[in-house]
Amino acid sequence: MSEKKITWHKISESVAELIWQSNNMCLVKAGDKMVTLALFNQQLFAFAHKCPHASGVMANGSIDALGNVVCPLHRYKFLMQNGRNSSGEGYFLKTYLVKSDETGVFIGFETGGLFNF
Repeated sequence: MSEKKITWHKISESVAELIWQSNNMCLVKAGDKMVTLALFNQQLFAFAHKCPHASGVMANGSIDALGNVVCPLHRYKFLMQNGRNSSGEGYFLKTYLVKSDETGVFIGFETGGLFNF
């Protein structure tokens, strides 16, 4: 079994440098992927830019009071920490690692392991 490897992609010099929408989300490019970045309670989250149900652009949705990201098309809700569908439809939103430090803001993609060769 191979070990998981994380490839980090720098997306900005700082959180303040990002162009945030009024809903505290933005779209960024990390490597060859478009990713939604969200800021909730001073914590960053990164996840797929399209809803797994009907491809709604997640950055055009909202974040509810519990910290779920809400799709703008059909209001499906997902936990930003792990992508679990919290409104009961059974979908899963892909999430990514994200970190911010004095050297910048980074999104990490995992490769290797059991299902990624």
